[in-house]
Amino acid sequence: MKQKFDVTGMTCSACSSRVEKCVRKLPGTKDVSVNLLTNSMQVDFDESALSVQDIENAVEHAGYGAAAAGEHENAETAGKTSGAGKASQAAAKPGGSPVEKHMHEMRNRMILSFLFLIPLMYVSMGHMAGLPLPGFLSGPENAVGFAMTQFLLCLPVVIVNRSYYSKGFSTLMHGAPNMDTLIAIGSAASLVYGVFAVYRIGYGLGVQDIALVDQYRHDLYFESAVMILAFINVGKYLEARSKGKTSEAIRKLMDMAPKTAVVERNGRQMEIPAEEAMVGDIFLVKPGSSIPADGIIIEGSTSVDEAAITGESIPVEKRVGDTVIAATMNKAGFIRFRGTKVGNDTTFSQIIRLVEEASSSKAPIAKIADKIAGIFVPIVMGIALITAAAWLIAGATFEFALSCAIAVLVISCPCALGLATPVAIMVGTGKGAENGILIKSGEALEITHNIKSVVLDKTGTITQGKPQVTDILAFKRSEKELLTVAAALEEKSEHPLAEAILEKAGAEGIKPAKAENFLAVSGRGVQAEINGKRFFAGNQKFAKEKGLAAESRDQDMIRLAKEGKTPLLFFDENEILGIIAAADVVKETSAQAIREMKKLGIEVIMLTGDNRRTAEAIKRQLAIDTVIAEVLPQDKEREVARLQEGGRTVAMVGDGINDAPALARADVGIAIGAGTDVAIESADIVLMKSDLLDVVTAVGLSKAVIRNIKQNLFWAFFYNACGIPLAAGLLYPMFGLKLSPMFGAAAMSLSSFFVVTNALRLRFFHVLKKPAKKEQTETVDNGKQGRTLPENKEETNMITMKIEGMMCAHCQAAVTKALNAVEGVTKTDVSLEDKAAYVEAGGDVSGDALKKAVVDAGYEVTEITV
Repeated sequence: MKQKFDVTGMTCSACSSRVEKCVRKLPGTKDVSVNLLTNSMQVDFDESALSVQDIENAVEHAGYGAAAAGEHENAETAGKTSGAGKASQAAAKPGGSPVEKHMHEMRNRMILSFLFLIPLMYVSMGHMAGLPLPGFLSGPENAVGFAMTQFLLCLPVVIVNRSYYSKGFSTLMHGAPNMDTLIAIGSAASLVYGVFAVYRIGYGLGVQDIALVDQYRHDLYFESAVMILAFINVGKYLEARSKGKTSEAIRKLMDMAPKTAVVERNGRQMEIPAEEAMVGDIFLVKPGSSIPADGIIIEGSTSVDEAAITGESIPVEKRVGDTVIAATMNKAGFIRFRGTKVGNDTTFSQIIRLVEEASSSKAPIAKIADKIAGIFVPIVMGIALITAAAWLIAGATFEFALSCAIAVLVISCPCALGLATPVAIMVGTGKGAENGILIKSGEALEITHNIKSVVLDKTGTITQGKPQVTDILAFKRSEKELLTVAAALEEKSEHPLAEAILEKAGAEGIKPAKAENFLAVSGRGVQAEINGKRFFAGNQKFAKEKGLAAESRDQDMIRLAKEGKTPLLFFDENEILGIIAAADVVKETSAQAIREMKKLGIEVIMLTGDNRRTAEAIKRQLAIDTVIAEVLPQDKEREVARLQEGGRTVAMVGDGINDAPALARADVGIAIGAGTDVAIESADIVLMKSDLLDVVTAVGLSKAVIRNIKQNLFWAFFYNACGIPLAAGLLYPMFGLKLSPMFGAAAMSLSSFFVVTNALRLRFFHVLKKPAKKEQTETVDNGKQGRTLPENKEETNMITMKIEGMMCAHCQAAVTKALNAVEGVTKTDVSLEDKAAYVEAGGDVSGDALKKAVVDAGYEVTEITV
């Protein structure tokens, strides 16, 4: 059987490896996967040979906590959580998950640590900078008070961070030292030596040996102990924050599931909770309602918006015999359908399950510092012990031998090692946020540099996400007259392309004429009378039924279809007037972004639920390596898993609910900021500008951060390699050189300063920009062959808005999302530094509409400039 466990106490990749190793060696274990990000473990085991209690005991014996998570519901309760288990329900309660509690705990520990570190640093080192000390702490005569003040300021920090000591020494005892072990040893060494110095000061005052008092008054290293804990807490808090996203994604998915359903039982219509629906029920769905189950239509016809499931940008026409999917939206007509899958069996519920399972099975990123720590810690401890023993054997005093051993431990203190990774990641994520790239975790930033394949969703990622008129072929009338007729016909139509045609007519200043006797002919098109004359719009079959020779336009229809466009014929009772085609057009930066990815040696794959013909047209246009079309969400997740099985590091870029399982499964999930909240929550990186060029920037930033981390680690260990022999006293016999613990602590601080300074160089990282937009010209021929409309032809305005109240990247994301939701806005760039938003929008978008969107989001607009 397979069982999921919640694991507590893991803080680094060495911890997760330790837990996995302990469980894997149990008899009866088939497979184990430990996820550090979600603090969870999935175990596939033989029930006859192993019990849940045995697994929990093994984890606890390793020094961690484990408890079986809630299993998925049984058949009696199926459907109540739309595929999410009890564990997911618990996680879905705001503020109720262990991850969120851990995040609050780390924040409080970080604040408290710095609250005591600042006065401690003033007391211990302020006089070195010429800052005044109170009289009762100055001079040799007050040395005990000086030392005890530092000790008392140190104690609260040590107590609140005691878990580092318990876990660090526990893992050491189990033979698996990790970063906590380094922290515990370094901090404890400084602390123990400080206490030893206090006793020596007391002894010196008792025998009136002022030189001894003076020596140890300057040899107090309580600030070193606290500094290690405080700075490490910063990295740990940032890590904890990134862990709160998985349960949020599942909760939002659950909220989108239909809550009620209208069914027909025993000849009566009744509204019931969705979880009480049964296979075989007859469901009734009105226009504008969400479809509550998977099934087959038995009455009626409609168009269904399946973007949430398939990614198809254009609503799909449905009639008797066609299938419908739960959580999709009925756009037009009334339908009755027979349920074939309900509750946990629906496609939508499978999406939720996949998000949960993919998140749990994602392998943790092994930290470079943690790998080194397993070797470095025992070596340093061994050197310290050998140093003390060697000096005692050589006849040195116990105090001299102890001083040398402590100096070795202090100079090997992991402050620089501990800062090498988190500081670089902190600066890297900050640089990304400045440019609209929100990186949720250090793990995501680390692994992005190694991406070998990028899987791109089509709709809303490569393309704009909604159909636009691309071609107008007028045969017997002018283009304006053709658009006038088309707008009149489509104004009352529910056809998926009606909105695109009306939008194009509005942009051309065309007001639709009044259409009378409107009739929609299922599977054919629409007809109506305009100024007493009958006009039609539809497919070739419709034209043939009206006695027109539609074959003459086959070449145009085939050409447009091959280009991935959807063509519509417009005709009257005597002749074909023209063709209008629409398509979901490619974003202006997609081609450049794909070229840049290929330059980096990244394979580009387009994975879409859209039809194959449209997908192939996009492939040819953008020179994409591989295209996989007409896939459902389960297939997307499966394709990503297949690439991973081939040993490739995979990034998935998407924007819809249908992409959520694949985003969670991928090594790095990248969501387009204008997409759904569920996609954004499931992803590791969010591109707020909805620009594929930012994928290239994210990869480049990750490479720069990893390079910076390696530099930091090299210098941290290089300084250790130079300092440890000196601290051990190897040069003392020949040159009389001995590194006191005080200089060891100074060297440690200098290495930390170097690491931080080196990491700050990432602030100058060059962000890839799109080329300046060229003016586009429009070429019109004799009118008989028509024209292809240039992209972005409509008049646009650049609007600058000064905004008050934005404080962080989340504020930036909220304002960006609010502005992008305003109809007519084509691009939004929100700057925290400038406290401003730069908006590119159509000429008909008013400043008042933009202002209202920002104010409704909770921020204040102080100035608008067009």
